[in-house]
Amino acid sequence: MKARWDIILIPSLIISFVLMITSQLIFLKSSLFKDLGLGRTGDEVVLTNYIRFFTDDFYIHVLWLTVQVSFMAMLFTLIFGFPVAYMIARLRSRWAMVLLAGIVISTFVTIVIKVFGIYIMFSSSGIINQVLVGSGLLDKPFTVIGNNAGVVVGLMHFTLGFGVLVLYSVVQTIPRSLEEAAQIHGSNRWRVWRRVIIPLSLPGVTVSALMIFNMCMGAFTSAALLGGGRVFTLPVLIQRIVIMEVKYSMGGTLAAILLISVLLINLLSIFLITRMRKQRLVIT
Repeated sequence: MKARWDIILIPSLIISFVLMITSQLIFLKSSLFKDLGLGRTGDEVVLTNYIRFFTDDFYIHVLWLTVQVSFMAMLFTLIFGFPVAYMIARLRSRWAMVLLAGIVISTFVTIVIKVFGIYIMFSSSGIINQVLVGSGLLDKPFTVIGNNAGVVVGLMHFTLGFGVLVLYSVVQTIPRSLEEAAQIHGSNRWRVWRRVIIPLSLPGVTVSALMIFNMCMGAFTSAALLGGGRVFTLPVLIQRIVIMEVKYSMGGTLAAILLISVLLINLLSIFLITRMRKQRLVIT
């Protein structure tokens, strides 16, 4: 008799689904009422908050900035994470498991400690500025505090370990024999990457990219601490409006728009990928 291990997952799936739907319904419901101040909301269903969002350039800019920094963080995470994941996946020694264990352990470190590490590394007397100024690449130290670059660096630091782990599993699905066969038939290393590794890993890399992008869109700590009160992403603005201004309805509106934006971007990405596959632009 075959054990039905999938049945064990049903209770946790139901609990997770109920918690997620309940919280989102609360946000969606609160967004349909007008703020009366001091945390009070009206009784009449209105679309005032949504109209205000889409007619105010400030809110549109915040949404665009959130998408922009999330995309840049996702892109650089893939650029720096994929070679590391490939190297670990192709190592034949015990160092592969040591490096993989180190990455897993690093993901357990809280994001606050990681952000303070960035503060130290990128300070005026930090090692990065010392190297860049000492080598003559920069005339004076630069900072990542209070600007978009700092938020991108913080989001990368937040997602890089997770990205490497996911990409590692993607590379593991590509048989090493395919690379060896391509090299035997005269392909150089770059051609193997371009014609074998990258095409075969594209589906997994696409899924990884969407997961990393979604994490960045909802990230709060990195954007809040490294933004220094000057860079407003949607999660930072939601915290400010709900906690400091006590406007629950507007906070719910921003949360609803953040959720809908992420869903639309994911659906659009899936649509484009499906269309590319049909046109044989992606090799699977």
